[in-house]
Amino acid sequence: MKAKLGILISGRGSNMASLIAASRADDCPYEVVLVASNVEDAAGLATAEAESIPTFAHPHRGLKRADFDALIDAELRAADVEYVALAGYMRILSPEFIQGWEGRIVNIHPSLLPLYKGLDTHQRAIEAGDAEAGCSVHIVTPELDDGPVIGQARVPILPGDTPDALAARVLIEEHRLYPAALAAYIREHG
Repeated sequence: MKAKLGILISGRGSNMASLIAASRADDCPYEVVLVASNVEDAAGLATAEAESIPTFAHPHRGLKRADFDALIDAELRAADVEYVALAGYMRILSPEFIQGWEGRIVNIHPSLLPLYKGLDTHQRAIEAGDAEAGCSVHIVTPELDDGPVIGQARVPILPGDTPDALAARVLIEEHRLYPAALAAYIREHG
């Protein structure tokens, strides 16, 4: 039986779409049972709905972080979610939420962690003169982008690269890495 996965998004949901596509394979250890967002008109919600996956959206504005996270938590638990994947979810989760899902929340981050936690990762890698950039899948802990890394993919930084050009190449690797790393983690811990 496949593990039930909930995906949290805030935007277009391209990593969400790669997780959904991978979940269709017979040997994939998870199925996507809910896509939730803090942005009511996030483009990824339409993608999930087109795939017949239930969605939930509620704006976070005006709510305390813990109160908003409690709403998301209730939706995930109502869908019997066992694992949570952050896929472009642009909110820092409350410690209470993370504790309630300890060891069962994964995130994709567009850098080779522990380098460049937070935002503007591609610009920072270029400015540092790094030879390569990439992406990391990690377990979510209360510290931002600090949990154990369970998978990485590397991308060369080319002469004259811009943050947007580098981001586009890294995104291709994100779509390949995230489903594989998540599947391996669930097989090992499920």
